[in-house]
Amino acid sequence: MPRSLTRPAARTAVASRTAAALTALAAVSLAAACSGPPKGGPAPGSAAFQLSAGTPAAAGELDSFTWALYAEPPTLDYVSAFDYPQNTIVSNVCESLMRWTPQLTMAPGLAEKATNPDPNTWVYDLRAGVKFHDGGVMTADDVVFSLGRQADPEGGSAWNSDFANVEAITKTGPLQVTVKLKQPDAQFPQYMATAAGVVASKAGVEKAGKDYGTSGSLDCTGPFKLGTWNKGQSIELQRFDGYWGTRAKSAKAVFTFLTDPSARTNAMLSGEADGGYLIPTESYDRLSRSGAGTLYFGEGLSTVNVNVTSMKGALGDVRVRRALSMALDRRGFVKAGLAGAGTATNSLTTRAVWAAAPEDVRKAAFDALPSPEQDIEQAKALIKEAGATGKTVTIATSAIGQDVSLLATAVQAAGSRIGLDVRLKTIAPNAFTALFTDPQAREGLDMFPETYYDSITDPMDLLSNFQTGAFQNYAGYSDAAYDELATKARAEYDPARRMAAAAQLQKKAADEVLWIPVAEWPTAVFLNKRITGAPTTISYLYSPWAADVGAAAR
Repeated sequence: MPRSLTRPAARTAVASRTAAALTALAAVSLAAACSGPPKGGPAPGSAAFQLSAGTPAAAGELDSFTWALYAEPPTLDYVSAFDYPQNTIVSNVCESLMRWTPQLTMAPGLAEKATNPDPNTWVYDLRAGVKFHDGGVMTADDVVFSLGRQADPEGGSAWNSDFANVEAITKTGPLQVTVKLKQPDAQFPQYMATAAGVVASKAGVEKAGKDYGTSGSLDCTGPFKLGTWNKGQSIELQRFDGYWGTRAKSAKAVFTFLTDPSARTNAMLSGEADGGYLIPTESYDRLSRSGAGTLYFGEGLSTVNVNVTSMKGALGDVRVRRALSMALDRRGFVKAGLAGAGTATNSLTTRAVWAAAPEDVRKAAFDALPSPEQDIEQAKALIKEAGATGKTVTIATSAIGQDVSLLATAVQAAGSRIGLDVRLKTIAPNAFTALFTDPQAREGLDMFPETYYDSITDPMDLLSNFQTGAFQNYAGYSDAAYDELATKARAEYDPARRMAAAAQLQKKAADEVLWIPVAEWPTAVFLNKRITGAPTTISYLYSPWAADVGAAAR
């Protein structure tokens, strides 16, 4: 389950345009950001599951509801909000300049308007009268401070690479902030709808100091404010009565930490927890047949992959990586590891993130990829040709969920069939997140299972990971041609041209087998009969989803 992040960098010259051209550019940029994923259900060949656009609207208010999480966040500081547990909570407390909608399009957030008068400038006009939880009123100074924390290379932000093209963040009015870029950047305005664009109170963050995010107030603007944090057990959010938007339907939302998948499922069946995202795949059938509530699936923009973390050993030979990919039983994994709720794929990106691409570009992005079907004989031949027979490869596994443990086992089985010695290294569920941030946690590993979710509806979110020095480029892949094309794609506001470049990058990443893609995986959410209103899509990570959860109709 852990999961994502990273982005690139670059620099080019500034170009001046005519007013007409600039207007057209702005229109194109917004169209790209607002296009959302294609309509309809899963891709052809997928298992028999249906994607829902949403859950029924709430019929009334609640005193409280309880939500199951698979792990406790180490911090709720928005600059560290890079994984499911913290974003599931932070999205209801801290808001961003823009907002991801349940349809995975982009809408105004704390900024009521975003414009780009020239390719290197984004102007954010803020809502007036927005209050922080501790009573202050949001100003442009708070925005400059909040984005500045993300942009500071010494600040340790997980979102820092999204600010690589930012030259200056300046207050240009009491309620206006202007971001000057070093070069055009099509991803930057989209990331302003994620945790990268969160606005917190400057006074509140400075008052908390090093304790910000781990105790006391987060002092943001969301429909809920941070309540009691019982370490190791739960976090309580309380409805914020001074919220500028629609009042939350529940007075409280309680997030309880249940690391054991069975315990989490039992809590939802018994009513100890009213619902949860990231449902253990082994519990899909049990929950959906229980009569205790409804299990929904929605667009997840997520792919299950084997992340290659080292090319110093056997995986340094691309023939070995290709052989492992060929030998993997993807359909068997979807059936066993995802309980049939997924689609076997050899694409690193989901089809939904290509929504802004013309049909011919979208088709090219997938038609050029290798087959996801198993080919043991060809894989054996590659291992023999590479002289890799008997060589050792180590993959992490964890009891975090069977999507992780069974994928590691599937890789081990594939390796044994083609002559590799694939060994498993068990990581505790609470320590699994460290694989994404701590090089020492990855020592001795050649790869680990990773579900990657895109934080924006754009394939460059994932494909940027393979640029030289990128945050999740753990194996240290470096290719000048890839870097140059990725930089060009990121600088391209026109979605058709950007997606065409992305299709070339996807082909290159597939040929080099930089990660091994396995399956597309939808978002799963369970709601018992008491509550409703939660979104089914992955938008819950960056929008105040809990505010819509209320009483189900009787």
